[in-house]
Amino acid sequence: MALSSVSLRDLALVQAVAREGSFNSAARAMYISPSGLSHQVQKVEQALGTPLFERGGRRVVPTASGQRLLGYIEEVLASAEHLEHAARAGDVAFGGELRLGVPSTLGPYLLPHFIEPFPQRFPGARLTISEGKPRGLLRRLQEGELDAVLAPPSAIVTGLESIPLFFEPYELMLHTGHPLAGRASIALTELDAADATLMAESHGNGVSDLGMSGSARPERIQDLSIESLATLVALRGGYTLVPILAHERLGSIPNVVLAAVEGARPGRHISLYWRNATPWREDLARFGDLLRALSEAIPGLDAAAS
Repeated sequence: MALSSVSLRDLALVQAVAREGSFNSAARAMYISPSGLSHQVQKVEQALGTPLFERGGRRVVPTASGQRLLGYIEEVLASAEHLEHAARAGDVAFGGELRLGVPSTLGPYLLPHFIEPFPQRFPGARLTISEGKPRGLLRRLQEGELDAVLAPPSAIVTGLESIPLFFEPYELMLHTGHPLAGRASIALTELDAADATLMAESHGNGVSDLGMSGSARPERIQDLSIESLATLVALRGGYTLVPILAHERLGSIPNVVLAAVEGARPGRHISLYWRNATPWREDLARFGDLLRALSEAIPGLDAAAS
């Protein structure tokens, strides 16, 4: 067969080019050089006897035959994943390993609560953690690199299922020199949005929906960790909104203080995502039950209804 020289990795590279619309972007996403990627895609095209992509434009797009064959490539990769899962299956939950994706702004604060009870609930199963941004984690879940992801609700849910776990409120972190820094609770309407430094992950569109006066400065909406966010407030003043799970760790940072949000309750909802075709549906539902039960015992969190 002409396809005998084609590997699953080669097909995944073709899929990446179709998804990214660019050889350079696909190469970065798949950790391969652009020339190496181009060579592997050409190998697949030669084996199939037809070009899969139109090259030379600003964006790489599939040919008519390529569009049709990409559907089959997706089915082959999905079947290979099912074969891998079937080989891992047995009496141990998750076939012996749960590959879990967790946002980097959530992982350090939530993991300590379920690392210990996980092996008690799922004996013999190993928990492997990957951190990143929610969008990237969900993409890796869709591509089969992860078994499940904790993330806020997202529009990127093709081929995925989810169950709600909990609501995590935000609280205010203010520089100690802020006029309202001595109060235990503050209404958002008392604050000027122009003084805010915000996480792009949760406030990429500013704070127009929170009832504050003015508008957030675009240069102060940044893609950074919660600790870095706190450091910026400590250095240049103003305030920010931080997830309540980070309260204990952030409370020790010099030059900042924490305060509850009075009235409105801004925050983030967290759900557990998995692929529709996963063979670990029952195990993942039990894992979701564990996280929901833990959230009921964690101060500040609101567990979702089961």
